[in-house]
Amino acid sequence: MIKVAIVGATGYTGLELLKLLAQHEHVEIAAVTSNSKAGAHVTSIYPHFKGILDITLSSTDELNPAEFDVVFLGLPHGISMDFVKKAGLESTRIIDLSGDFRLSSPDLYNTWYPREHVFPEAYTQAVYGLPELFREDIRDAVLVANPGCYPTSAILPLVPLIKEDIIDAGHIFVDAKSGVTGAGAHAKPNTHYPVVNDNFSAYGIATHRHTPEMQDVALRYSGVEPRIQFTPHLLPVSRGILATCYGILTTDIEEEHIQNIYENYYGNEPFVRLVDAPPELNHIRGSNFCDIFFKLDKRTGHIITVSCIDNMVKGAAGQAVQNMNIMFGFEETSGLHQTPLYP
Repeated sequence: MIKVAIVGATGYTGLELLKLLAQHEHVEIAAVTSNSKAGAHVTSIYPHFKGILDITLSSTDELNPAEFDVVFLGLPHGISMDFVKKAGLESTRIIDLSGDFRLSSPDLYNTWYPREHVFPEAYTQAVYGLPELFREDIRDAVLVANPGCYPTSAILPLVPLIKEDIIDAGHIFVDAKSGVTGAGAHAKPNTHYPVVNDNFSAYGIATHRHTPEMQDVALRYSGVEPRIQFTPHLLPVSRGILATCYGILTTDIEEEHIQNIYENYYGNEPFVRLVDAPPELNHIRGSNFCDIFFKLDKRTGHIITVSCIDNMVKGAAGQAVQNMNIMFGFEETSGLHQTPLYP
């Protein structure tokens, strides 16, 4: 058993972590913090945990990171780095679900995020936590930057095509749609129920902070500077992401060859499923799976990929648990055997 703490546990990501870790055979949830609800029993705020979790929320300031084997940070962007700086990287291992350590440099972070980075020194130790691509780096990491939900949905189908030089990395288009939980637990004018219900909208056009994250990972596999045009959209559903990616073919290739490439990359991955029809949100909702489909369009010289993930699981808490399993030598699927919720 390992002792874990969840810092910032009352947001959607923290709640999903609580649900997953509560059933993990190797985990003791030793501390759960929420500065706004410190002192409250978890079931007084979230009754669905009755009979499952018996824990009282504490203040983050009371937490001693050295008492835990791993600390999960469910804090907002711009706040996680304060915790990591104060805690240091010698006392415990940290899995950060914010964007504070995902990018390749603090300078890039300062360009895309509203607050200047206060702990740039940690970038030399931060590992990007996408297990299917960086499993060996994650194994010995002290600071894992859990990927963003949109980047997870796009990077997994795109990387094999980029690395094998099947598409032009300089001209990639990502058109992705997310459920409202991706906007966080606090209501905003554009996530208010009367606005979202029976509606569909684009946002963050050409400015979304997940764009450099996608390009950073693509750059590791490409011989040219990647250029990704990313447009996110808000769906009137609770959870799930469907990402449609478009790449320009660099070679004359058959679908069978591309299928073999995907099989070589992901055929043995427990949470990537290569499907033969376009995936749907109901196929992955509540699970840690990423379903990937592709189609060649020789008329236009493009390949189109469609992928689906649950933004709260594979796009956040489930991937964090997957990273924890790798870091501590557990079976990678431990605590993540959920069958998708259908219907």
